[in-house]
Amino acid sequence: MNIPNKCPSCSGKVVVTELSCTDCKTSVKGSFELPVFAVLSPEEEGFLRVFLAARGSIKEVERQLNISYPTVRGRLESLLNKLGLGSLQAEAKRRRLEIVSRLERGEISAQEAVAMLKELEG
Repeated sequence: MNIPNKCPSCSGKVVVTELSCTDCKTSVKGSFELPVFAVLSPEEEGFLRVFLAARGSIKEVERQLNISYPTVRGRLESLLNKLGLGSLQAEAKRRRLEIVSRLERGEISAQEAVAMLKELEG
């Protein structure tokens, strides 16, 4: 799929405004968001396909693409950030650190901290 994902004039956000059926020629007009994966470059899309086919195994991605572990991790991190998913890991880390800080300050017991951490992972 080769859908432009930004304006060629100003690099602004683009939306789809018309869809047409190739069989009956029916048209639907409106303002439709592009799929989230439309922002990926062909290289990023290829990496994602390999990653998914490997069922998330970084070792298998290394082998398939003949790249190093740090390169796989870097590409994956970049992909997550581009798709707006990188902040989920940062938020989880922030929550874990907050639980540990509360434990250190004596606000919660070790058992409560363990339960809270398990709940986060749940």
